[in-house]
Amino acid sequence: MSLTSYPPRFATLASTLKSLLAQSVRADEIVLWIAHSDHAALPRDVLALQEAGLRIAPCEDVRSYKKFCTSFKEHPEAYVVTTDDDAYYWPTWLAELTAGLTRANERAIPCFRTHEIALDATGEVSPYGAWRQNTPEKKAAPTLFPTGLGGVVYVPSLLHPDVLDIDAARRLAPSADDMWLYVMARRAGLQFQKVGRKVRFRNWNGSQSSALYLENDAQGSANDAQFAALIETYGRVWEIA
Repeated sequence: MSLTSYPPRFATLASTLKSLLAQSVRADEIVLWIAHSDHAALPRDVLALQEAGLRIAPCEDVRSYKKFCTSFKEHPEAYVVTTDDDAYYWPTWLAELTAGLTRANERAIPCFRTHEIALDATGEVSPYGAWRQNTPEKKAAPTLFPTGLGGVVYVPSLLHPDVLDIDAARRLAPSADDMWLYVMARRAGLQFQKVGRKVRFRNWNGSQSSALYLENDAQGSANDAQFAALIETYGRVWEIA
């Protein structure tokens, strides 16, 4: 399991990590990627969780892309579960996320929470605000878009090799790592599939004062601009067979 965090989230980070460490199905490894410059600011309650099996790994500060870039390099053939740092994950969350996952069906990427990309009459993408949020359907589809909050299970080697071109990722989608991962999966012909029940994830009080969704929505069109930049560069990936 792979996630990242940064100082504005450190006050509630231990609560998220404790919920991940208490899963009924335990991950082989839970890695917290922290920028070198932020490591000294980690609170004691987070550092103490190393005794419970948490691995804290200092790394280059590439913002939210810290969540997966090194884990994907280190474990290209493994199931790498990416998740967020600001929510509660109930004890059977990982079991539900990975239930039924086999090598035979791994081209349908399981995720707990998806949006459906809305297309207009000409097949062009509608604004992000028009996308169908937190969809309940469990059928894999090329227009299903995963949100990192719910957790996603990747096999890195199946994604397009450009997934690790973090310079391009940060240039095209500086605060939209979920969009980057969606495009890199679709370029490889993969689809996303919602699994489990429809759930509203609970964020910790105070954890949302600094969040990417605030940055992306601040101008009203940041998500749209980043997705447009990706599509301009890589094409209409939802049409890939």
